[in-house]
Amino acid sequence: MFSPTYLLSSSSLYVLLVLLSCFYGGFSSAPTKIGKGYRLISAEETPDGGFLGHLQVKQKNNIYGPDIPLLQLYVKHETGDRLRVHITDAEKQRWEVPYNLLPREQPPALKQTIGRSRKNPLTVSELAGSELIFSFIADPFSFAVKRKSNGQTLFNSSSGGSDSFGEIVFKDQYLEISTQLPKDASLYGLGENTQPHGIKLYPNDPYTLYTTDVSAINLNTDLYGSHPVYMDLRNVGGQPFAHAVLLLNSNGMDVFYRGNSLTYKIIGGVFDFYFFSGPTPLGVVDQYTSFIGRPAPMPYWSLGFHQCRWGYHNLSVVEDVVENYRKAQIPLDVIWNDDDHMDGHKDFTLNPVNYPRPKLLAFLDKIHSRGMKYIVIIDPGIGVNSSYGVYQRGIANDVFIKYDGEPYLAQVWPGAVNFPDFLNPNTVAWWGDEVRRFHELVPVDGLWIDMNEASNFCSGKCTIPKGKQCPSGTGPGWICCLDCKNITKTRWDDPPYKINASGLQVPIGFKTIATSAVHYNGVLEYDAHSLYGFSQAIATHKALQGLEGKRPFILSRSTYVGSGKYAAHWTGDNKGTWEDLKYSITTVLNFGMFGVPMVGADICGFYPAPTEELCNRWIEVGAFYPFSRDHANYYSPRQELYQWKTVTKSAQNALGMRYKLLPYLYTLNYLAHTSGAPIARPLFFSFPAYKECYGLSTQFLLGSSLMVSPVLEKGKTSVKALFPPGSWYSLFDMTQTIVSKGQYFTLDAPLHVVNVHLYQNTILPMQQGGMISKEARMTPFTLIVTFPAGASEAQAKGNLYLDNDELPEMKLGNGYSTHVDLYATLKQGLVKIWSEVQEGKFALDKGWKIEKITVLGLSGSVDTSGLEINGSPVANGASNIELTSVEQMHLQDVEDGVGKKKSLIVSLSGLNLYVGQKFDMSMKMGVQG
Repeated sequence: MFSPTYLLSSSSLYVLLVLLSCFYGGFSSAPTKIGKGYRLISAEETPDGGFLGHLQVKQKNNIYGPDIPLLQLYVKHETGDRLRVHITDAEKQRWEVPYNLLPREQPPALKQTIGRSRKNPLTVSELAGSELIFSFIADPFSFAVKRKSNGQTLFNSSSGGSDSFGEIVFKDQYLEISTQLPKDASLYGLGENTQPHGIKLYPNDPYTLYTTDVSAINLNTDLYGSHPVYMDLRNVGGQPFAHAVLLLNSNGMDVFYRGNSLTYKIIGGVFDFYFFSGPTPLGVVDQYTSFIGRPAPMPYWSLGFHQCRWGYHNLSVVEDVVENYRKAQIPLDVIWNDDDHMDGHKDFTLNPVNYPRPKLLAFLDKIHSRGMKYIVIIDPGIGVNSSYGVYQRGIANDVFIKYDGEPYLAQVWPGAVNFPDFLNPNTVAWWGDEVRRFHELVPVDGLWIDMNEASNFCSGKCTIPKGKQCPSGTGPGWICCLDCKNITKTRWDDPPYKINASGLQVPIGFKTIATSAVHYNGVLEYDAHSLYGFSQAIATHKALQGLEGKRPFILSRSTYVGSGKYAAHWTGDNKGTWEDLKYSITTVLNFGMFGVPMVGADICGFYPAPTEELCNRWIEVGAFYPFSRDHANYYSPRQELYQWKTVTKSAQNALGMRYKLLPYLYTLNYLAHTSGAPIARPLFFSFPAYKECYGLSTQFLLGSSLMVSPVLEKGKTSVKALFPPGSWYSLFDMTQTIVSKGQYFTLDAPLHVVNVHLYQNTILPMQQGGMISKEARMTPFTLIVTFPAGASEAQAKGNLYLDNDELPEMKLGNGYSTHVDLYATLKQGLVKIWSEVQEGKFALDKGWKIEKITVLGLSGSVDTSGLEINGSPVANGASNIELTSVEQMHLQDVEDGVGKKKSLIVSLSGLNLYVGQKFDMSMKMGVQG
């Protein structure tokens, strides 16, 4: 939904940001050193194989408040590839991300007395694990993390007399720590923000982490999510090494990246670092999601196309939209409602005039019978209204965040609201009951949780005005109409260090919940603020899963470390501009690295109006987002894909391909759930040694080998695309081959064409597509096998996962899933293709068959007499199997010493191979032509 809290243009905001950062000694100025740090005064081994030490402040000062005099240091190799370094106050419990929200090992309890001599004094200055080594210097205390295999330093907090940063600082409301970095390290992450320079972190850009309702059109600004993690990719002598660093802390923070160093400045909590050794980018995300929680399994239908708009004023408009997609022959799986269906913008209600329940239920029966789905929005703010049952039950169960002992009053779309406290077990139970009641009213298929940073149209302490209507019902609904006064009386509302909040250094309680408001068990909003959307997603996931035992689908705007275990994400309020189209790719790729692989941007832009050409190009990108949804603003003209004939054609083309690729996308969803692997990935995930792609943000991969190279500029009918070394085959026209030595190629890209290429050594499962995923998934399969063009020896692999996507769990062994590994080899003119099947019964019961196999990159001619399937020769003309071959055209020919090779596409159609049964097939190639 449109959240117009900040309407500065990107350019004016950036100028203001630069001015402010200079004024405040900000992101580009020389750092101020604070204090002399700490010294290690005791150290011992712990029974669990860890290391426990105590640090004493060397010289006190009062910059940003008094130092905490004594700290507890705990270090442990938690797994072979994960190291934890935890530093907290040695004498007093401090705020940490709740262990019930993000389950993990507890550090040792704080000691009552601190002595210098221990039972197991540590005599070494390092602690080695299987992959990582922790080492330290005692005075002033600093620590380093090294890679065991090559001695590479991954993190080093020692300033070493450097001007770029100082020693460790640990105060109640100000923590600072830094690391040295080699200049050639490529860093990624530290979100959520809109990064104009692309996926690589850019020195001296501001990176502030604090969840805020700031439109995604604003560049280099803390947005809806907080992900204090970065991946570091280094190329050492041609060898790539990746690792990641997570600082598990939910307090607001600025991160200063200066190219040769990185500094955290945090306004509370503890240092809780986790180091993940990699060394591959895919390995890093596997290790990271193993810790924070594997991405949620998504239902099959969620990978179809979604249509939404704020401003579907009544049910008949929604019905027309669905019918118009059918008429236009554009695939559509899910229709959404923003708050138009609500009664007075109140959660869990229906507008009796515009969305009468009997008519809505009849509509849902109709679309559900086709296999379509329906999702609606809910915002966390519950309208203060004595006749509103949701509010009454909330008050009765004492579920709201408090200020001065009363529910904290804010304003969002319904007017005055209170915010549920999702850290309170009573709130989680009440929320589940409200979701159940609403589902009985309207059988929705998923929930969209928005405005959960949390967004507030007012700031400070507010009361409902007497004698005037609020909101008035006329004009924009986001103007604050409560009677409010600023809160500055506490150090929580006005902390000593000002993070660069919203890019404007506004107070941290600006347009959100006051930071001195109190959650369950006395937890301050100051500490828990960035966890709000995360905790709501957990409660909503529990509520939906408890309804019918089905796999939940939740879309959340605000996210934190671990949100991907429960929810998908979209990139928020973007603009219908070419720049925003470009930025969307970076944000989508970032969230894959954050463990939230089901992500996409509002296709064609949320507001204002996209041009026809832009919408053409946007659907050609958006059809390949993991989460593909067109969504527009109340105040924008209609932009459903059928509104323009040209866009209709581009949508039919791009979404037509998406629906053929659904089995591949669903298998990627399974791989994401089991290993964290992003669905959409930067090219360096598959080509980590190829430095040219480290900063590439205008192309992306789906899985390991399907590359999308879209047009991102106005008026262009070609695209300059980087092709890592190897053979690449156009998915839309498989006769078009690119054999690259690692270079750019200029590709034709007229208005309705998007370039998608499949890499060598791959087996890609596809189906025949359709207008809805339910139909598309029952069509016959085709396998595309790619060998390097003209190779004499090669191999290829692929896999396929199929299941009953209604079940909450996505796993093998439950009787409702099948996994197929696919293999192919080429050797001495013999092509072999075979499968290995686990749990084949489910696929057999569904009757899925492979009807066609297409092999790309072969040389020579086909010997039709040499075809065998499952050990039996297939005689010419004795079956329905048809074998065809077509010569491929190369943008660059394959060189082979003296002459040039040609390559062929060989297709076998009319096959009758059951997906649920293993098969093997071989065919001979004739003498090369």
